[in-house]
Amino acid sequence: MSEQSGQRLSDVDACVEEVIQRVGKHITLGLPLGLGKPVRFVNALYQRAKDDPGIQLHIFTALSLLAPRGGSSLEQRFMGPFSERLYGRIPELAYARDAAGNCLPDNVQVSEFFFKAGSYLHNRPQQRHYVCTNYTHAVRDLMDLGVNVVAQAVAPGDQHEAPGMVSLSCNPDLTLDLIPLLRDREAAGTPVALVAELNGQLPWMGHHAAIEEARFDVVLGHPASDYPLFSAPQMAISPEDHLIGFYASTLLKDGGTLQVGIGSLGAALVYSAILRHRHNGDWQAMFDHLGVAEHFPLATVIGGTGPFDRGLYGCSEMMVDGFLSLMEAGILRREVYDHADLQALINTGKITEQVSLATLDVLRRERLIDSPLRARDVDWLLSLGILRDSVEFKGGRLRIGERSIEADLDDSEARDAIEALALGDRLRGGVVMHGGFFLGPERFYQALRSLPDEQRDRICMTSVNFINHLYDHRFGNQRLKVAQRAHGRFINSAMMVTLNGAAVSDGLEDGRVVSGVGGQYNFVAMAHELPDGRSVLSLRSTRKSRGEVVSNIVFSYGHCTIPRHLRDIVITEYGIADVRGQPDEQVYLRLIRIADSRFQQELLRKAQKAGKVDASFRLPESWCNNTPDAVRRAIAATGDGDLFPAFPFGRDFTDEELTLGKALKTLKAATSTRRGKLATLWQAMRATDEDGQYEALLERMGLDKPSGLREALDRRLVIHGLQQLETPPDTGNSTV
Repeated sequence: MSEQSGQRLSDVDACVEEVIQRVGKHITLGLPLGLGKPVRFVNALYQRAKDDPGIQLHIFTALSLLAPRGGSSLEQRFMGPFSERLYGRIPELAYARDAAGNCLPDNVQVSEFFFKAGSYLHNRPQQRHYVCTNYTHAVRDLMDLGVNVVAQAVAPGDQHEAPGMVSLSCNPDLTLDLIPLLRDREAAGTPVALVAELNGQLPWMGHHAAIEEARFDVVLGHPASDYPLFSAPQMAISPEDHLIGFYASTLLKDGGTLQVGIGSLGAALVYSAILRHRHNGDWQAMFDHLGVAEHFPLATVIGGTGPFDRGLYGCSEMMVDGFLSLMEAGILRREVYDHADLQALINTGKITEQVSLATLDVLRRERLIDSPLRARDVDWLLSLGILRDSVEFKGGRLRIGERSIEADLDDSEARDAIEALALGDRLRGGVVMHGGFFLGPERFYQALRSLPDEQRDRICMTSVNFINHLYDHRFGNQRLKVAQRAHGRFINSAMMVTLNGAAVSDGLEDGRVVSGVGGQYNFVAMAHELPDGRSVLSLRSTRKSRGEVVSNIVFSYGHCTIPRHLRDIVITEYGIADVRGQPDEQVYLRLIRIADSRFQQELLRKAQKAGKVDASFRLPESWCNNTPDAVRRAIAATGDGDLFPAFPFGRDFTDEELTLGKALKTLKAATSTRRGKLATLWQAMRATDEDGQYEALLERMGLDKPSGLREALDRRLVIHGLQQLETPPDTGNSTV
């Protein structure tokens, strides 16, 4: 590391110049996934490359976030004010906007290993430059690509009583592993540059995420240049999502481990878990109404129906805002410790959080400490809070103030004195959440910034290799991970599932990438390695394609993300399919059991034609009620219409925007075919708002006083879309 390492610069162009002086004009830039991109530095470097064709810039990253703009004129009218409200003060990633618009200069290439779902589906350059890799292999692939610059936004330590330190905050996931590898590359003679961009808006996260500022070559920032963080707005939870989340909540084991991803399906699970914990009577009523114990007995075998008395531990590459909701609800509270033997004793109940002489006796019996106690024993016991901070070890004895006590656990007088003067109250240093990166709504960031130190210390942001792998070179303690991840439930979403149990989560059969593998494969494989772990893939049973309803459970598909030999648990709004270790006929039938009834017979016909299901099999009557109406009846079955709300964790859309969003969604579905487009336009031409009931909504769209034929047509389309809604236009229960 050069003597200039850690130098602070307030001028972004000077920072770019420093990087070019260090590594030259051939730059392979590694950026964090999602939130942690240093926008000011990246934009300045990108602009420099646009101005100087002699610079060859290759950006390798994932999930480059952009404020939504909308495609059609109506979508743009809808999204414009919303985006301005949420993102107006956030500088935009210039390279990402140009990549989305297919206007990157010839000397700049952007490769991502994970797209925002569907964002580049029709973008040929980005499809060509996509790098297919597991999240845990991204560092390896970055190094193979010749990365020589890594840049990241960090939280400044001088605002958090940590001078000389910064926090990797939202993205220690890859950076923790990249820094030492880049320093090795530098030592071997290849110039590198590590850049940190300070942003006081980033929540300070300690543990592994807090590192020395001097580990970076250049630190860019000034408090006046802080900018708000990019937020992911809360999306509505549909009735189908709620049922999927409910079924998933039945599989959670008290005292277990949870991994879950972003989106409405993850939010639905979190909501039902909180319902189970706080309002167990209502939860039990839904459990009974759905006949879970009768139809899906797996839930009673591996899950639970009661509150979470022991609590859950979170271990998830993405710490979604739902984990904070679980913490606030008292569910995310099972603490894990960085010692495999200690964790095993806690798992079996031989040691509890409450400290007593029995704690010392168990540790001694397991040969984790000696008697008389040695210096290393005392240090370890102090770090865990088993001994009070006031205890010192001098001359082979325990000193507490003026008192000196024998460190012999076989001496009755010493035991009495240790119990009275030296023992702590409860174990400390435990972690309830390990996360690799976070991204969410603004209220989530504010909640993290406002966490008391004691609560923040229970969250450890760390390397994705620690979280996603049982085996890895840096965090190689497999026994520790297995002990911590007791009863792991790794819950992820899929786009489609084939009848043989393979899952399609990242792409289409023509090769186009929808999103990316991310960490899904790792978690599915890990579930099969852990003695009591289970992988859960959730998906809605149907989707709309070109105006038609199609099944997401399909006979076969030309691409898969999770191969059939890793099949485990699949959930739709119609139930739970336990397909791990089952013969093919049972796999096919159990998946047909949770498919939409409009497609069950055809799926069965194909399975029987292929010889995978006995030709004499007929669909039981109890399977044939998998309909959208049945979903809505189930949601209302408890008699409380508000038990499963669309936005249980708040929302960023106004009531007007929710209504308009549903109207636009209706219009988009109706115009997905040429015939539908013509019919909708014909109907819209006759749509009027003579009584002015839609005046406020039209004003929000900027169509209250249309100018020209285009705006006049857009106005009539919006009125027609609003008239198609079954709910009144002023309701807050619509979905976007």
